[in-house]
Amino acid sequence: MEVVLLERVEKLGQMGDVVTVKNGYARNYLLPQNKALRASKENLAVFEAQRAQLEAENLKQAKEAEKVGEKLDGESVVLIRAASESQQLYGSVSTQDIAKAITEGGFTVSRKQIILDKVLKTLGLHDIKVRLHPEVIVSVTVNIARSNEEADIQARGESVEEVAEAKLDERDEAVVNVFESTADVDVEELEQVAAGEIDPSELDAEPEEKKDDA
Repeated sequence: MEVVLLERVEKLGQMGDVVTVKNGYARNYLLPQNKALRASKENLAVFEAQRAQLEAENLKQAKEAEKVGEKLDGESVVLIRAASESQQLYGSVSTQDIAKAITEGGFTVSRKQIILDKVLKTLGLHDIKVRLHPEVIVSVTVNIARSNEEADIQARGESVEEVAEAKLDERDEAVVNVFESTADVDVEELEQVAAGEIDPSELDAEPEEKKDDA
């Protein structure tokens, strides 16, 4: 089917272009979305009569979208989701989820403006596109995490797993230090500490003094 485009359509053409597309694409998308008209003699005449007005409106909308795009481009939104240890989500993140998160951040967008090349089903940072206008497309980072703490770690460019391992190592080291600091202390002395008769800081010095006496 031949249609005349009423606005720029990515990978298809600019406003006013007459292009040939599959019937289903035209009937299910271009025509009902008012992105094109059948390229009949009558419709072409109507388009030419309204062309100047359509171009002026398109330019105005593009400038407004550019202003919003300057603020939205490069922004990040956080989505908290349940996931397995292998970082696979129990479900997936939809265009509706992303549009809602962006809107809650102060930018009004619809799910139809979210461009997803693939389904988001894993934790991590995902770069997606938002079409604010046929001629204005910006990038937004979707930070999918199991908690706000993990989202902060990912935003810093760190690995959640490595940070968790580091915390475990610190905890293990602290346990070892506590054990070593009390290894040479008599049970009687520990009881005195518990009773408040000895300052815990004095315990470190006790073994050394005993060694000197020996």
